[in-house]
Amino acid sequence: MEEKGSDVNLASHLLLDAFQENFEAAAVLSNDSDLVEPIRIATQILKKPVGLLSPVPNATAGLRGVSSFVRHIRESDLRAAQFPDEIALHGGSVLSRPTLWA
Repeated sequence: MEEKGSDVNLASHLLLDAFQENFEAAAVLSNDSDLVEPIRIATQILKKPVGLLSPVPNATAGLRGVSSFVRHIRESDLRAAQFPDEIALHGGSVLSRPTLWA
């Protein structure tokens, strides 16, 4: 699968929300080192707590260094937080999760 600008979008919205005081604390689920600088700005300059939810046991050192806290998120945690594979709607139609989604 191919991503297009998701890290830039996440960074932009994190900083916009931090500048606008739209959160008390934020959490970022990533291990992408491109997010070090926006997280650093939010935590060190804007003084907003931003935690890192890492999909890998040993998160990138740069991300660990600028985040207010770090927690490892296991695949089982992500699966437990998802909707069921199918959701029945009123009227009888069914929404199904795409087969490529985890």
